[in-house]
Amino acid sequence: MLKQYRMFADYNRWANDLVYTAASELTGDEFQADRGAFFGSLQRTLNHLLIADRIWMKRFSGTGDAPASLDKVLYADLPSLAEARRAEDQRIIAWVDTLDGATIDADFTYTPVTVSTVITQPLWSSITHFFNHQTHHRGQCHMMLTSFGKPSLSLDLSYYLRSDGQRWLRA
Repeated sequence: MLKQYRMFADYNRWANDLVYTAASELTGDEFQADRGAFFGSLQRTLNHLLIADRIWMKRFSGTGDAPASLDKVLYADLPSLAEARRAEDQRIIAWVDTLDGATIDADFTYTPVTVSTVITQPLWSSITHFFNHQTHHRGQCHMMLTSFGKPSLSLDLSYYLRSDGQRWLRA
């Protein structure tokens, strides 16, 4: 599982780079336009992803900022958001590199932002959700980008493994 999580952390960085590169071709109005996604705009969806990652990373590592709201706009402009995203992606990669089998198999306890129920489950299940959540919302970002007439992005894990991720197939 450790190899898989290391691959997912790098895949996450790669996929985010593709989304942010495509988003950089939008006008400011397009970036902020409500496109009917769960968080409305590309701006708000990308901010949500950063917020959620920071919340999970605070839970996982005990360090960093953890916003109290899932829909706050931390960064209104794309360049600032992109810089924060790159830093968070590197933080995720570095944290995943510290994991070992005993750690991911151990119980992990947290309280969701949306309800005050304490949750205890194996850490591996929370890490799996963490990466799945990113993929889910990147799909919404992809939809918004194509709705503006931008080319479809190849975000599938298989594309990553055939390009930047080939090292995971040989490791």
